[in-house]
Amino acid sequence: QVRLVEFGGGLVQAGGSLRLSCAASGVSLGSHYMGWYRQRPGEQRELVARIGTGLTIVYDESVKGRFAISRDDAKNTVYLQMNRLEPEDTGVYYCNNVLFYWAWGQGTQVTVSS
Repeated sequence: QVRLVEFGGGLVQAGGSLRLSCAASGVSLGSHYMGWYRQRPGEQRELVARIGTGLTIVYDESVKGRFAISRDDAKNTVYLQMNRLEPEDTGVYYCNNVLFYWAWGQGTQVTVSS
């Protein structure tokens, strides 16, 4: 059974930085196309960054130039470095497969104050 655990969120002022981590068990992430998703209050979950097995990376326009996704397959972990955070980045962040979904983790809350 695949289990995803996200952590690293918190409360930060606008312009600040956070680094999110997603640790997996029950699966080797190195074989999968992984993404970070954001769910803003009252909105649908949206894909903000994804990284392929060949390290192809794509960002949503809203985070391009500010966020950086990476992976450490030896640690079975995917990261999201978030810089120059904006209040609009507030939400719960999840990681998951991009091509099909495993069970969602609990996510990690990111709150950016203005």
